[in-house]
Amino acid sequence: MEGTNPVNKKLAAALSGGAVLVLALSGCSSDDSSEKLNSWAKDVCDAVQPQAKKIAAANAAIQKETSDNSTPEQVRKTDAQAFQDMSDAYKAIGAAVTKAGAPDVENGEKKQRDAVKELNGLSTSYASLKAQVDKLDTKDQAKFADGLKDIATSLDKLSQTGNDALKTLEEGDVGKAMAKQESCKSASATPSATTG
Repeated sequence: MEGTNPVNKKLAAALSGGAVLVLALSGCSSDDSSEKLNSWAKDVCDAVQPQAKKIAAANAAIQKETSDNSTPEQVRKTDAQAFQDMSDAYKAIGAAVTKAGAPDVENGEKKQRDAVKELNGLSTSYASLKAQVDKLDTKDQAKFADGLKDIATSLDKLSQTGNDALKTLEEGDVGKAMAKQESCKSASATPSATTG
């Protein structure tokens, strides 16, 4: 059993980097923004909050599987479910940003389009990681560990490349408007709450 755990730890570490993406959607400073922008931020933040919780819970499930002495079957099942949940969550956030329309700022439409494209891309990437996990050979310990290692590497890349468009979406006034929303504040507090 020992063989899978260090690798799954690596997986968990890579994953926590990915979760930062959604939480990037919660702004930091507050300022006077237009009513229109505030209403846009509220729509997006309200939709992001449950998805951020879902992503944090998926993260926590993988972390837990890492600390338990789990069998390859358990690890595969948990990881596959977590990736599926993440894929669904990013897709839902993409849909929420689409539905909210372009934020009332300069280049708002481009920012929105880029963010949605990125969120949908993340959803697809997590879905393909789930497919990879489903195919892992749990009978062969060494093969299983190797397969997990590949997935951890893909995750690493995913978490590094993922948040440019989201960062751009929430620069300046958009971020300020989002920072005022209760639901965005609580979304950003989610991960620490679930680590216990």
